[in-house]
Amino acid sequence: MRKKTRLHRLQEQARREVAEADLEAAIAFCSAARVALFIVAYNAEQHLESVVRRIPEALRPAFDEIFIIDDSSEDQTFEVGSKLVTTFPDAQIRIFRTPFNRGYGGNQKLGYRYAIRRGFDYVVLLHGDGQYAPEYLPKILTACASGADAVLASRMANRRQALRGGMPLHKWIGNRILTALGNRILKTQFSEFHTGYRAYRVVALAQIPFVANTDDFHFDGEILAQAALARWAVVEVPIPTYYGDEVCHVPGLRYSIRFLKSLLLARLTRIGIFYQKNFDIELYEPETYTFKTSRHSLHQWVLHHLNLTQDLRSIELGGNRGQLSAEIAARTGHHVAVDRFKPDRAATADAIALDLNERFAEHLGNTPYDLCVALDVTEHLTHPERFVEEIFAILKPGGTAVLSTANIAYLPVRLSLLLGQFNYGKRGILDMTHTRLFTISSFTRLLEQGGFRVDEVRGFPPPLTDMVHRGWVLRTIEALHARLSRWFPRLFAFNFAVVATRMDDVDDILSRTIMPDAGSRSV
Repeated sequence: MRKKTRLHRLQEQARREVAEADLEAAIAFCSAARVALFIVAYNAEQHLESVVRRIPEALRPAFDEIFIIDDSSEDQTFEVGSKLVTTFPDAQIRIFRTPFNRGYGGNQKLGYRYAIRRGFDYVVLLHGDGQYAPEYLPKILTACASGADAVLASRMANRRQALRGGMPLHKWIGNRILTALGNRILKTQFSEFHTGYRAYRVVALAQIPFVANTDDFHFDGEILAQAALARWAVVEVPIPTYYGDEVCHVPGLRYSIRFLKSLLLARLTRIGIFYQKNFDIELYEPETYTFKTSRHSLHQWVLHHLNLTQDLRSIELGGNRGQLSAEIAARTGHHVAVDRFKPDRAATADAIALDLNERFAEHLGNTPYDLCVALDVTEHLTHPERFVEEIFAILKPGGTAVLSTANIAYLPVRLSLLLGQFNYGKRGILDMTHTRLFTISSFTRLLEQGGFRVDEVRGFPPPLTDMVHRGWVLRTIEALHARLSRWFPRLFAFNFAVVATRMDDVDDILSRTIMPDAGSRSV
C-alpha cells in the first residue's frame, strides 16, 4: 500500500512538472536525432513491463529503438521482456540476454558498445527495476537537445524530496558524503554521482575507454570521472526519488570503498603520477614539459644556485622547447639549447635539433663548454652510459655537468613495492617513457665511471604547486618536503640533481706521462 501511495504521488508530481511542451520538445528531438533507450535489467520480472508502460505513450514510438539487456537473470525477466515486443507494437523494442552474468557495469558496456555500433546520437540509460521514473524522460531528452555530452537525472538536487520519496536515511547520508568527497577529488560540482538514470552523447562515449571500467556497481562513478577528465558538458535534471519493493543488489560498504578508490586513481592518473588505462583520456598536451617556478623546484635551483656568469659557454641537453635555456642564456655569454626537435622558445640561445640517443658531440663543434645542464633526460635514453661519455666529450677539463633524474628509491615508491605495487604513470618517477631507473648511488656511480667527480647531490620535492595548484596547504607541504629532500635525499627526494666536475681525460694524462715536456727525462 505504501509503495502504491509513493508511486501515485510520484506520477502526480510528474504530471505537474513535466509539461506538454516538454513532451513535444522531446518528441521533436527524437525526430531530429537518433535516440535509443537502453534498459538494464536483472531479476526484474515484476517491474519491467511497468517501466516500459510508464514511458509517456506518445514518446515510446519516437525512440529510434528501445533495447533491453537482461543480464542472465535467474527469474523470468527475459521472457517478460520478450512479450513487450508484441505488447507495445508501436515501439521499436528489442530484448537481448547476456550469455553469462556480466555485472551492472559489464551490462552497460555491452549497451554502449551496441549504441556505438548502431550509430545512435544519444543513448538514455534506465533501470528495469522501476527505481527511476520513466515519466521524466521528456525532461532528460530536452536537456540532451542542448548538446550536452551527458545528462544526469539527479535525485539529490532536492535533498529533502529524496527522503520523502523513500530513500533510506543511511543511503541518503552515504550519497551526500560520497558525492561531496567525489566532487572534492575531481573538482566537480555534481549534486549526485550515484544516479543510474542518465543519457550520453554516443560520440562522446566512443572517445573514452569505458570498456576498461569496472564491471561492478561503481561503473557509474568511473564514467563520471572519465567525463570530468574529458571535460564533458554535463547537465543535471532534478527528478523525484522513488523506492518501492525493488531489491537492491549494491553492497554499500564495498561500493563506497571502490568508488572512492576509483576516483582517487582517476585524479592521480590525471596528475600523471599513476597510470590506469580507463583514466587515460589522452588529454595530455603534446608539451608535457612544464617550466617550474616554485622556489623549491629544480629549475629555480639551477638558475639561482649555479654561478651563471657572462664568461661561461653553456649548453642544455634535452631542453624541450627551451624555456629554461632562455633563462640561462640571459645570464651566460653563450648558450646552446638542444633537443630532438629544435627548441622554439630558447630566446637568445642557439637552438639545435639532435637525437641524444645517438653520438652528438661531433655535431656541437670543437670548442668545449664550461657548463652542461641535462635535467631529467638520462632516464629517457636508451644508453645512459653513452650519453655521459658524450657530455664528457663536449666539456672542457674542470667543466661542470649538472644532471638530474627521478629517484626510484623515493619513500612512496618503496612503500608501493612493499605492498606489491609497481605502476607506471604519464609523468613522475615511473613515467612510462623512462627506460632506465636510478637511485642516488647508481646515478652518481654512472657519472664517476664516465670520468666525473661528484661534488654535490641535491634532492627536490615533487612539484606540487607547479603541477596541481598553489593553495597554502600544498605550499606548506612542498616547503616541508623540500627540507626533508635536502636532509635525507635518498629517502625523501622525488628527484635529485648531481653537480659534477669533468676530470682530465685518461688518454690525455697518459700522453702527458709518456711524452713529457722537453728538458725532462724518464728514469
